[in-house]
Amino acid sequence: MRVGSRESKLAMRQTEIFVSRMAESNPGVGCEVVGMKALGDIDLKSRLDQLPATGAFVRELDDALLRGEIDCSVNSLKDIPIDMDRGLVIGAMFERDDPRDVILPCPLEDLPQGARIGTASVRRESVLREIRPDLVIEPLRGNIHTRLSRLDAGDFDAIILAKAGLDRMGIDRPMHVLDDTVFIPAPAQGIIAVECRADDEGTRAMLSKLDSRASRLEAGAERGIMKLMGAGCSSPVGISARLEGDSIHVNAVSYGYADEPRRVSADIPVDYVMDELLDIAEYLTAKRG
Repeated sequence: MRVGSRESKLAMRQTEIFVSRMAESNPGVGCEVVGMKALGDIDLKSRLDQLPATGAFVRELDDALLRGEIDCSVNSLKDIPIDMDRGLVIGAMFERDDPRDVILPCPLEDLPQGARIGTASVRRESVLREIRPDLVIEPLRGNIHTRLSRLDAGDFDAIILAKAGLDRMGIDRPMHVLDDTVFIPAPAQGIIAVECRADDEGTRAMLSKLDSRASRLEAGAERGIMKLMGAGCSSPVGISARLEGDSIHVNAVSYGYADEPRRVSADIPVDYVMDELLDIAEYLTAKRG
C-alpha cells in the first residue's frame, strides 16, 4: 500500500501511527510512505485564510490519489475540506486525541498588557481579541518545531498550539491547557483521518478496521454544521461535539457574522436529522435570533 503524507515532522509522525495500526489490524500488508509538499507547507507568509486554494494542506495528496499514484493519504481531519472530490472518501477516522488548545509557556492570565502572542488561527485570534484585547496578536506559521524555536528566540511572549500535535510528537515542556468552553476547538481537531479513492473497495475494507464510531459521530456533526454555515477550515468558527450516551453535546462559537460572537450549547440525538444541525448553523450565522 502506497501511503501519501506531507513531509512535515508531525505529518510523518501521524503516518507512522497509521502504519503501526495497519500492521496490527491488517497483518501482511506492507506500507510504502510517499512524502509530498503541500501549498500550505511552501507558502509560510500568507495567513491560512488567505491562501489561494481550498485544502491548502491536502490538495497535492488528493490529486495524487485521484491519479492513482498513492492508495491512501494520512491527514489531520481538520485540514480536509468539507466538500471533498466525489472520487474520494474518508476511509478511517482514528479515535480522537485531546482536541484542546494549549498556550506556551505561561497561562494566558499571566501575560502582561501588550504581550505579543503568536498564532496562525483566525479562530484563536478572534477569541483572544474578545477576551484579551490588550494583547498584540501576530501571525505565526510553520511546523511545530519552527514555532517553538521562534518562541524560544523571543519573537513572541507566548504561542498557542493544538495539544494533540504536541502529544503525538512527544514534546514535553511547560504548557497550559486552555478552557475548551472559551477556546472551543476547530471542527474535527484532534482526529487523524485517512483518505482513499471511493471505488477502491480493497483499501476501504482495510481502513474500516481502524475507524472510530465516536469520531465519526462527533466529526460528522461538527463538519455538518460547518458545511451548512458555508464555513471553511480557516473560518473563525469553533465547533465541539461530544458523544454522551445516546446524544451528542454541541458547543460552538462564531465570529464575524454579527456584531457580537454567537454561541450555542445544545444536545442533539445520535440519530440527528439535518434540520437539527441547520438550526445550529443558522443561529451561528445570525440568520435567526
